[in-house]
Amino acid sequence: MSRIGLAGLLAAATVSFGLASSSGAAAESKFQCEPGETFVMNVMVSAHPYWVPVYQGFKQAAAAMGCETAFSGTPDYDITKQIASFEQDLIKKPSGILLHPMQSDPFIEPIDRAIADGVQVVTFAADSPNSKRTAYITSDNLAEAKFAAEEIVKQVGDSAEYAVLENPGQSNHDLRVTALIDYFEQNYPNMKLVGRQATNQDSNAAYRATASILQANPNLKAMWIPEAGSAEGAVAAVLEADADVLIMHADVTPTTLEHIKAGNIHMSLNPNQGVQGFMGFIATFLATRPEMFDPFNDYKVSGYNPMQIPFIDNGFAVITKENADSFDLNTYMEGRDPS
Repeated sequence: MSRIGLAGLLAAATVSFGLASSSGAAAESKFQCEPGETFVMNVMVSAHPYWVPVYQGFKQAAAAMGCETAFSGTPDYDITKQIASFEQDLIKKPSGILLHPMQSDPFIEPIDRAIADGVQVVTFAADSPNSKRTAYITSDNLAEAKFAAEEIVKQVGDSAEYAVLENPGQSNHDLRVTALIDYFEQNYPNMKLVGRQATNQDSNAAYRATASILQANPNLKAMWIPEAGSAEGAVAAVLEADADVLIMHADVTPTTLEHIKAGNIHMSLNPNQGVQGFMGFIATFLATRPEMFDPFNDYKVSGYNPMQIPFIDNGFAVITKENADSFDLNTYMEGRDPS
């Protein structure tokens, strides 16, 4: 479905709900849940602050439609444990699951089996593209990488040494790194990649890797990091070495936000988390109601769910010293229910 088509469908939902409410017949709206109908959001490293605004957006959309929600996943960075948590979710028979798959391929069979059993699955932030998930919502990782590359060149010139940290196996993180390297190779061939190490969102591993890169490359001018956990370790190593290295990363944590405010990190490119959760719920809800519309295609013959949305771009925000206060998680959560 095109973005225009999705926008039109959502507009129709708003009109339908508004008319039903004004006539005292909101319960008759197709954009309402059955009593007790539940949708789940499943993640890995469940205590990570990234998920908090995403789940808030998920809950806000659910509340507008009278739906129940549950937050699930594993506290560990362990694909086996996340799949086990996903299996436990299925036992409870939710209508749908908004899933952040730690790795794409291991989730193909569980996702396909869930859908075969009547539980719709939408992925967000990371994908399992070869599964039968009905939709994928994320920020445009290619656009993030291009923005980061251009900003690095703007700050340090087009003939500098740079390094990247990475988290192999997670689709969005992989793309953020490979796209930046490719962009430099195609547009700024004098930019020299002098360090590339896997730190897997581990701040301690990132600290050690960055210290090693700095020692071997005293002329290092910039670092690009696809997530915030590794950025925490990288900035600690740069500060300890008293090095003049521009750091940019994706996502944000309270720790990296403080470093942005202090000027130790140049900026962060942060997916619009609330939009990601809100639209993630909408896409999951729609996947459970394929009978609501009759598209002009072959879905009746082919037998697939017509609520297919290959990609929804939730956009990203640029966090700098000037606007950092707008991304304070504690302020955002004041008066909100975290559960």
